[in-house]
Amino acid sequence: MTAPDRNRLLERFLGYVRIGSQADFRAATYPSSPGQWEVGRRLVNELHAMGLSQAYQDAKGLVHAFIPGKVDSAAIALIAHVDTSPESSGDGVQPRVIANYDGGEIYLPGSGKSLSPSRHEELKGYVGKTLVVTDGTTLLGADDKAGVAVIMEAANRLIEAADTRHGPLYLLFTCDEEIGHGVDHVDIPSLGVACAYTLDGGPAGELDIATFSADRADITIRGINIHPSIAKGKMINAVRLAGIFLERLPRKTLSPETTEGMDGFLHPYEVKGSVAQATIQLLMRDFQTPALDEQERLLCRIAKEIEAEFPGAAVEVKRVNQYRNMAEGMAREPRAVALAEAAIRAVGIEPRLTSVRGGTDGSRLTERGLPTPNIFCGEHNAHSLEEWCCVEEMEQSVATVLKLIELWSREKPS
Repeated sequence: MTAPDRNRLLERFLGYVRIGSQADFRAATYPSSPGQWEVGRRLVNELHAMGLSQAYQDAKGLVHAFIPGKVDSAAIALIAHVDTSPESSGDGVQPRVIANYDGGEIYLPGSGKSLSPSRHEELKGYVGKTLVVTDGTTLLGADDKAGVAVIMEAANRLIEAADTRHGPLYLLFTCDEEIGHGVDHVDIPSLGVACAYTLDGGPAGELDIATFSADRADITIRGINIHPSIAKGKMINAVRLAGIFLERLPRKTLSPETTEGMDGFLHPYEVKGSVAQATIQLLMRDFQTPALDEQERLLCRIAKEIEAEFPGAAVEVKRVNQYRNMAEGMAREPRAVALAEAAIRAVGIEPRLTSVRGGTDGSRLTERGLPTPNIFCGEHNAHSLEEWCCVEEMEQSVATVLKLIELWSREKPS
């Protein structure tokens, strides 16, 4: 990649992350935050400036663009999401570029903390690289604005190389992926593609071909409120019952803090309430979809125990479907993974097929019939105030995408 390309890629990324676009699961709108509209408008303007007249933002905020093919081959789609996680602040992002990283601690001036190789051992492999970090008060938004920047740069370079023969290419930028609604309004048949790829991954070489199956549990605990001066034998404090419910969840197993690899977990991530009513929101995750039923049974058993111990209380467990393990549907289009592996290898990296302990838009797209593996783009410490990304890995991702487009140009439509 030439220096101007590298600078353009970095400047794109820095521009995107400075726009606050956190998803908000409480919002009644789609997308759930105005910043997602703003990022989308910027992308449309940039796509038009590249010469892509068939680029637009639809009524739901999704950005679509089509690059006509120069050969009669199978079409593919490239996908990234413009929203960022609601788990850490994403407003007023102040990215800082660390050129030629020296291997030491990286000071985060807003928080007074630092990124240390002693706590984040992967940093030891990035000496001499260009890193982008936060100031420590917000997340960075590399998840998934690194992927957005990679797709935009790849498209720009493809258009600039006017003599390059390639097949039809669809670009799609989604909203509210972080709260499980990224592809709610995607009409898969209208894409007309053999498969898709999300650019929403970690270190160079990773190719995610399996994800968690995921649901959410919304737990509502109703107590009885009365003035504390006359509460004896009458009050049932929903806040206390929420604490009891959480205490009865497994702690040494089945939690994110105690599991790894192919283990699933239950993850309470928000608790709110008063004496009269408390709510717990909890993530249910496992690579084996039937295991989610077992998790639900555990939650319902705890709910019934509490109701029995505190007559008059009511504990409701509502399960909300989110996404399914993409591995279950990947076999529909074997070329999706095989050509991605070949593209990664062609740019000088040994591909690593991974099972991601999370999900992507590709999880739901694959579940709905469109195989969608996930390609690396240099994201690290996602959803964290210590999030960072590597510009060289973003460059490698761009090169991988362009090679992938080339390989698919040799494949006939199915």
